[in-house]
Amino acid sequence: MSDLERVYKKSDSMVFRKVGDEFVLVPIRQNAGDLDSIYTLNDTAAYVWELIDGQTKVGEIKEKLILEFEVTSDDAERDLTEHLQQLITLKAITER
Repeated sequence: MSDLERVYKKSDSMVFRKVGDEFVLVPIRQNAGDLDSIYTLNDTAAYVWELIDGQTKVGEIKEKLILEFEVTSDDAERDLTEHLQQLITLKAITER
């Protein structure tokens, strides 16, 4: 399966919030309050997070990034791949 055909879903162990002008991901843990586990997302990463729904293919997210941010296909794919890898590392998303 090509990377653009993959579909990801959000982990139930993360919550996404907009706090002021920032977008944050906070893990839900039994030991709440661990500030080292709060992750700030830039606008692109927050947009990607909102598009991950367990049904939308990575290729579709890429096309939406191109339209929303007026970037090249290569730039969109590179940024998207980086954001997805970071979210996977944080265990914020898993492949469906």
